[in-house]
Amino acid sequence: MSEEVARPQATKDQPQDVPTPSGQAMIEVDPTETAPRNGRSGGDSGGGNVVVNLLKSGAGRNVGLVIALVLLCIVGVATAGDRFASTANLLTILRLAAVIGVVSIGMTFVITGGGIDLSVGAMVALASVWATTLATQQLATDYHWIFMVSTALLVGAACGLVNGLLIAYGKIVPFIATLAMLAGARGLAEILADRKTQIISVNSFVDFFGGSLIGIPVLVWMFVLVAAAGWVLLNRTTFGRRTFAVGGNAEAARLAGIKVQRHTVALYVLCGLCCGIAAVMLMARTTTGSATHGQLYELDAIAAVVIGGTLLSGGRGTIVGTVFGVLIFTTLNNVFTLNNLSISAQSVAKGLIIVIAVLLQQRLAARATAP
Repeated sequence: MSEEVARPQATKDQPQDVPTPSGQAMIEVDPTETAPRNGRSGGDSGGGNVVVNLLKSGAGRNVGLVIALVLLCIVGVATAGDRFASTANLLTILRLAAVIGVVSIGMTFVITGGGIDLSVGAMVALASVWATTLATQQLATDYHWIFMVSTALLVGAACGLVNGLLIAYGKIVPFIATLAMLAGARGLAEILADRKTQIISVNSFVDFFGGSLIGIPVLVWMFVLVAAAGWVLLNRTTFGRRTFAVGGNAEAARLAGIKVQRHTVALYVLCGLCCGIAAVMLMARTTTGSATHGQLYELDAIAAVVIGGTLLSGGRGTIVGTVFGVLIFTTLNNVFTLNNLSISAQSVAKGLIIVIAVLLQQRLAARATAP
């Protein structure tokens, strides 16, 4: 990534990026570039390089994820039969994937930008609790349930803003800053809820978000819309190109005119906003607000993002891969549950998959930079 951003010279066919009058350079970054480097051609090493190049490409990674998902479905049908293959179970998988999927979309932006957020689960819990307090629900009853939605979104965005400011301007390592937010947000949620589960009494809210559109739950449609918006933002806008640049080489991005600190804050605010949306979806699904919501969401989100092909070191990210990663882990959990396997076994499987995915990423990166 850093080689594309900080390339010292340009050929006639590849003009060098020149800062605009506003002081910002237009940088075109292709995170999935698979062109041979150092004068090496793809055919020099035989069929091995063809496979490696395919795995490094966005299309190749997505094909691999589809194959993995299909294999999981085959295992599910073979071990659970009609219980897995039923329409009701399919909708259950999609409904469960929707909430963590929205969180994972926000996590994709943060990791692509070179950061990490361990507080997503706590932000979901705090947003759900704040949006279901008696005062907020009374406003929703008197006027409209939009007050509950707005509260959840504002709380999530505010938590993301605090994370971003601490990391970008306070120079605190993302791991430490978000770990502190994890503890603080979860504790504040417990204080607000007095360690009790808050029941949602606004029927119009539950009816709207708990309903279906052409037979598909509204929660699934929300996930689809967030994923589509995330894909456009990451792949078709200047914001997305700057995210790739900052994640690949923050110093080179700064020299190119990108306001790295401001962009970092925006990434964490975006992640917090996604957590607010996920809180609304979780409130509709459970009809409650609780300080226990979102437990281990950070693990599930990071796992889905990594298995989807986003580099933990930053500089490369994919929304499509994240969606497939979410579906793979949700389907895996469903297969385990239908076969009466313990939650502990599910956690072990997730950990192994994360390690294998990271090792594969490192191997492919080493092959790409080998002389």
